[in-house]
Amino acid sequence: MSLRIGQDARLGRINVSKLFVGVDVGTGSARAGIFDREGTLLGVGKHPLEMWQDDHGHVEQSSAQIWQAVCDAVKGALAASGADPRDVAGIGFDATCSLAVMGPEGGLPVGDPDAPERDVIVWMDHRARDQAARINAGDHDVLRYVGGRISPEMQTPKLMWLREERPEIYAQAVQFFDLADFLTWKASGALERSACTVTCKWTYLAHEGRWDPEYFHAIGLGDLAEGGFERIGARIVDPGTPLGAGLTEAAAAQMGLTPGTPVAAGLIDAHAGGIGTVAAQGGSGDPAHCLGYVFGTSSCTMTSTREPAFVPGVWGPYFSAMIPGMWLNEGGQSGAGAAIAQLVQLHPAAAEARDRAQAAGKSVPEFLADLALEAAGSPSEVAMLADGLHVVPEFLGNRAPFADLDARAVIVGQGMETGLDSLVALYVAGVCGLAYGLRQIIEVQAEHGAPISEISISGGAGAHPVTRQIIADATGRDVVVTRCEEPVLLGAAMLGAVAAEGFDDLQAAMGAMSQVASRFAPAGGAVERLHAARFEAFLTLQSTARSVRESMAKAAE
Repeated sequence: MSLRIGQDARLGRINVSKLFVGVDVGTGSARAGIFDREGTLLGVGKHPLEMWQDDHGHVEQSSAQIWQAVCDAVKGALAASGADPRDVAGIGFDATCSLAVMGPEGGLPVGDPDAPERDVIVWMDHRARDQAARINAGDHDVLRYVGGRISPEMQTPKLMWLREERPEIYAQAVQFFDLADFLTWKASGALERSACTVTCKWTYLAHEGRWDPEYFHAIGLGDLAEGGFERIGARIVDPGTPLGAGLTEAAAAQMGLTPGTPVAAGLIDAHAGGIGTVAAQGGSGDPAHCLGYVFGTSSCTMTSTREPAFVPGVWGPYFSAMIPGMWLNEGGQSGAGAAIAQLVQLHPAAAEARDRAQAAGKSVPEFLADLALEAAGSPSEVAMLADGLHVVPEFLGNRAPFADLDARAVIVGQGMETGLDSLVALYVAGVCGLAYGLRQIIEVQAEHGAPISEISISGGAGAHPVTRQIIADATGRDVVVTRCEEPVLLGAAMLGAVAAEGFDDLQAAMGAMSQVASRFAPAGGAVERLHAARFEAFLTLQSTARSVRESMAKAAE
């Protein structure tokens, strides 16, 4: 699928002086966008991704299918924009923090040996829970830089699982890649890893420019250290660094681009969203004051600081993981858009909402948000529709600030109603719950030296004005929206622009290619008091659920 977005309004034609490609590989699709030097999106291509999931926490994908989807998306974006491939000056990639396992001849099966094409352990895969627990039981200095506790979503627990449960696959593997690094390798043949991926998900100590061999020996992965870390990254570079000799002949042919086009070291997808938003013209003017909130299937909070801030339960502080030279704290919720989808499908009116949304050409959340706005009259008053309904939407656990994998959702106040009005109220309560989880992260970070004054939102789950206003009202912070409809793609394209020497550095690209288009200010007054009361209820329910779970666990001993 491809979509033409726009042209240079002043010239009436595409500005071809310098064009840049941004590629984003999310959980469900690969997308590509063509941008000019001002950050104008000229065309988009999109291709779906397959995913295999079971009830044991295993979630897998195929690197070959991902790569083909990327190439198809780039071709689609080129066709949509009408751009000549010779005018593309650079390309950048971002992706989910999934683990790709490569052998001498290609990908290796990470689960079922009869499914060799499934060589990627997806970010949300929780097969390594036991391994993560064993790591967290140890006294490892690297844990200071992941909020005190490592997550099974990160890569060293997954590598432990492979070594213990699939030793033959682990032994055969020549390279273990974070997905963004796999893409830049496929594009350029270069084995350099991005400081973003290895610092955030692999325990690389970017502020010291080194891996910690003692940690790898302690957790049973000492062979990686003894091999000079060649299999996970012997050479680490900043995001935006040009790799190899640019696009290889094979990659260029697959994408429809020119061989030698500069390829930039990549980013994790949420971090690309941060790059694309937190330094926008018309915003706070300082990325240290602006929290990047990437609100999609999951949500990520990206907070930049000039000095390291150690926040319990929040990943980081990571040095140069998003903005070179700055520290980063990363929080968020493992289920955000996915949590709303799960919440909605539990309701008796879910099928009716789905049918009516499809007939209207809308997603179910968009349809429900429109109904809520129609019923309430204004975005701020929508929160009143939730009335006595309260939701702690931790269906996939609490990523931050508790790093609690065992946390689960709480729904309080649900009655016997079965109609659409009741579903709308439940939907609103769920969005409020996500906003209170965000407020909780913001307040905990502020207590530990990482305050922010505004939120820059991106991601499809946060696209509706109702969602944005609820977040502003619930957190008491302005929510800003950038001009570009695809800020994650824009962030990836900025990498390509830097690799192509279109800008001196990433900070310069961020300030030039992104602009604030709209702002949602907190309503104050009665709305502020309502959210304050609901937030206290949220904290009480969250704490009570944790106490109940702990009591039941003790009773079962």
